[in-house]
Amino acid sequence: MGSSDIRIKATTPILRMFDIDKAKQFYIEFLEFQLDWEHRFEPDLPLYMQISSGECVLHLSEHHGDCSPGAAVRIEVSGIETLHAKLLAKAFKYARPGLEQMPWGTKEIRVTDPFGNRLSFYEAIASE
Repeated sequence: MGSSDIRIKATTPILRMFDIDKAKQFYIEFLEFQLDWEHRFEPDLPLYMQISSGECVLHLSEHHGDCSPGAAVRIEVSGIETLHAKLLAKAFKYARPGLEQMPWGTKEIRVTDPFGNRLSFYEAIASE
């Protein structure tokens, strides 16, 4: 098997969560991701779920061994100014993100979920 037989595909980050209601409020209500599926081995065991928006797929886990809180994820978007306006219009109690132009040529919206995970939504600034 040569290196031409290998093709690395999409990445799916796993982010730690501690409260299902807060996770859904942040990711589904505020950021408007959709809930794709949920899994528990038994009714009283931790929840593992997949959410998505467009091409972005994230896994959220209550399992302590899956990951640590405080991860950072960069998510490329198009229409970042529209996304920013939409998020601000929600007047979400726990996040009023700014829109920053970064020195490396992107505009970014940075939000932190209720569990300390940092999400940076970014869009490249068109060269003039």
